[in-house]
Formats: sequence, structure tokens, C-alpha cells
Amino acid sequence: MLYLWQKYTAMDNPFILEPYRSKELFCDRETESALLLDYLLNGRNVTLISPRRLGKTGLIYRVFDEVKQRGLPVETYYADISSSSCIEDFVQLLSESVASVLARQNRMIELLNALKGIRPVLGYDPVSDTPKLSFTYQSPEDKRLTVKALLSFLENNKRPVILAIDEFQQVREYPGVEMEALLRTYIQPLHNVRFIFCGSKKHMMIDMFTNPLKPFYDSTAGISLAKLDKDIYGRFILSLFAAGGKSISPELVDDIIRWTRDHTFYTQFLCNEVFRISGSVVEEEDIRKAKENTLASNLDRFLECQRLITPGQWKLMKAIAKEGEVRHPTAADFIQKYKLSTGPAILKNLKSLVDKELILADIDGSGVVYCVYNVFLSRYLEAL
Repeated sequence: MLYLWQKYTAMDNPFILEPYRSKELFCDRETESALLLDYLLNGRNVTLISPRRLGKTGLIYRVFDEVKQRGLPVETYYADISSSSCIEDFVQLLSESVASVLARQNRMIELLNALKGIRPVLGYDPVSDTPKLSFTYQSPEDKRLTVKALLSFLENNKRPVILAIDEFQQVREYPGVEMEALLRTYIQPLHNVRFIFCGSKKHMMIDMFTNPLKPFYDSTAGISLAKLDKDIYGRFILSLFAAGGKSISPELVDDIIRWTRDHTFYTQFLCNEVFRISGSVVEEEDIRKAKENTLASNLDRFLECQRLITPGQWKLMKAIAKEGEVRHPTAADFIQKYKLSTGPAILKNLKSLVDKELILADIDGSGVVYCVYNVFLSRYLEAL
């Protein structure tokens, strides 16, 4: 029944809010996907960096889909470790990623045999009906050996393996273990597994892979994901509205892209809402109403965000939102315009907001540029 519902909604509203469903509903990234797959098939591990919700997970699944469509003898695995805070979490998430693929192939017994010295317990998640492994550790060494055993299992697979680890910078937060060094030790001798190390914290990912003092120094090819070309994205949006039986002018599409700052997730979300509420011809009023609905539906989250940070941080975030982006947050004119506190206080608040991923600190050819991470929150603050 769920499958039928998914098919229906895919035809009813083409602006999906999941990372990937099909090539037809995925915009461009042809250069990046071709380069990523080429690196992997030529034996290179890859670092993939982009801000959150810009499409890196979708790109990974697009490449995995391409592997399948070409009939390449390669197995693909994806593990999102963004929720992990320790090595036990890492083991759990990696093992579930592997188990979910093997269960579809009726090969779970192979994994259990490979881990028999660690004595995993097999269960099933009652919600997703996917396999779930649990482990009991007698010592810290057991945890490290479990990581090694999982990677060794992939290494001994009959076919080459691509393993994508999303939000990889999270391993730096694990207490009681030098996880970067540990993983580098286990990964370096592998020949049958190629890795995609994904991350959204650009400064941290760059340090992990370009700092000569770090274990993963100079061990990968690098790909940085930028925003989609506005013209290409605009034509894609026009085509999806047309495929859904609706007409929209290029000017209104430009307005959508501008308002969402060409950030993939937020653009998709607003297009989804416009498609939902509009008739056969999309009017300017539909765009205005969709923006209003979007901000209203997120209002509780915005207010909760305000409650969780200090008044000074909220004031600074509102000032950055009104500017759109800020390069010199301690400049006198910026401080005076928004009646902010002193430079040191601004830098302290800014660091806290960046650490909380409420402010994005991006790096370009001119230095660091700051903006509110959540585009919808930025638009809400801008209107206050």
C-alpha cells in the first residue's frame, strides 16, 4: 500500500523532498557525478564537501543508480553517521548500512559468520522492517576490532565495494579514541573498497584531508559541491511543472530560485508547495501564498530556535539575515547599523552560531562569508 502511495505522489507532485528517487527527478550534476564515478572506478577514494541540503546525498545515490543502470559489478553502501557521538554509534550505523543491503540479497548469514568472534545479535527494526545488529563490548579494544571486522568483511566481498560515509567529520567528536587514526590504519591496506567521505563542515573536512599532520592527509581526490547553475535549474523546474500538467512563467521560476537563494532543498520545498496549491497555470499569487505557507509551517521551529540561543546571538543572526550575507561581521558600519555589541562579543556569538550550524561560514576566493544556514529562517528573520 505504501509503495502505491509513493508511486502516486511521485506522479502527482514531481518536486520530491527526499534525496533521490530517479534520474528524471534529479537536476544536472552531470559533471560532478561523472567525475565522482570516474575517480572511484579508477581506484581513488573521494572527499565530497558541501553545505547541508545542497544535494550531496542525492549525488551519491545518483552515482549508485548509475552503477546499477550500467550493470557494473560493484556493490554500493551508504552510511549516514551524522547522529553518531561515539565509536559504538559508528559501529551500529555502519553495520546497519551493510546489513540492509545484504538482507535484500539474502546474504545475512555471511555477515554473521564474519562477525561470529564478536557475537552480534540480529534483530529487526519494527518500523522500517530492516535488520538491526547489536553488539556487546567487553573492552574498548572490542569496539575497535568490530570496526576492523566490518571493513574486512567488505574487503573480502566477491565484488568491489563503494562505501559512502556521510557527515564523516563527526568522527572527530568521539571521546576516548583517535578515530581518524584508527580508521586510516584499517582503511589504508584495503584494495577492494573505495570510499566516499562526505561532510558539510567545510573547514573541518578540509583540515582532515589537507593538513599534513592529520592521518588522512592527501589520501583522497576532492570534490566540492556548489549551487546549481540558475539557468539549468530554472529550465529543470519549468520542465517538471510542464510534466505535471502545469504552466509557470520563467519570471516566476526566477523568483522562486532567488527567494530560496538557489539552495537545492529549499528550492525543491517551495516548488513542491507551489505545485500543491496552484491550478493549471501558476500565478504570482500562488508564489506569494506558497512563501507565506512555508514560513507559517516552520514558525514553531523558528521560535524554538530563538528560545535556545541568547538574545545577543538572535540579534546577530537577524542582522546577518537582513544583509543576506556578511563578510566583515566586526566592521563598524555593520555594528552601528544593527546596534550590535562589541567586536569580541560578536566573534564569540558568531562562533557559537557556526558551531550550532545556525550560521554557515563558507569560504570562497575572497575569504569567509557568513549567512543564516536555514534559508527559510533567514527569510523569516529578514522580515522582522
